[in-house]
Amino acid sequence: MERLQRIIAHAGLASRRQAEQWILEGRITVNGRRVHELGTRADAARDTIRVDGRVLRPAASRVYLAFHKPAGVITTMRDTEGRPSVADYLRAGGHPPGVVPAGRLDYGTAGLLLLTNDGDLAHRLTHPRYGVRKTYEVKLSGMPTEAQLDRLRRGVRLGDGVTAPADVTVLRRLKQKVWLRVELREGRNREIRRMVEAVGHTVETLLRSRFGPIALGQLNRGEIRPLTEQEAARLRRAVAL
Repeated sequence: MERLQRIIAHAGLASRRQAEQWILEGRITVNGRRVHELGTRADAARDTIRVDGRVLRPAASRVYLAFHKPAGVITTMRDTEGRPSVADYLRAGGHPPGVVPAGRLDYGTAGLLLLTNDGDLAHRLTHPRYGVRKTYEVKLSGMPTEAQLDRLRRGVRLGDGVTAPADVTVLRRLKQKVWLRVELREGRNREIRRMVEAVGHTVETLLRSRFGPIALGQLNRGEIRPLTEQEAARLRRAVAL
């Protein structure tokens, strides 16, 4: 017997956190009984578990993918406004259902997005407890001073609190702009953009080049590739799985 949210995550339908929200919303039934309690346990092999009326089927095998998300693509499995989404690329590549993004990149951000049907991994990759490092290349308008860069490194006060310290390195200086490498262990909404705005500048280009032990490398924009077994193992070790 396992907790219901863990079963849903193992089936690759959602992260454990999202599965918990589905339970609280009453979207899950076990043997015809609607469940609202997060502590509910079930047996995936014997009980009939339904999500929004559809029978839960265990994922056939674990899938781990790296996707170079272009700017202008939504990190969701569906979009009511008809914008391009991650799901469009998964369908075009013939990837199996149940594969979902581990975390998000906002609409205007490009770069490495990890996709998987391993719900436990997706949950841990995005949970602040595990502090998985994410690396970004950032082009700023204007030339930040050393004092402004130090503010980014120490932590910036935003509307939802002070950010954790970040590693900030100047990659190259242009005539009126600068490229930075920024490494974070947090995953707040639009965090880098808000940090930069808080010190008086604007992000022009934002690209995630690394997520934990996985690098974007030479993956072309819009391409998806499977992780190697070694990469998947390193990713799981990074979050103590």
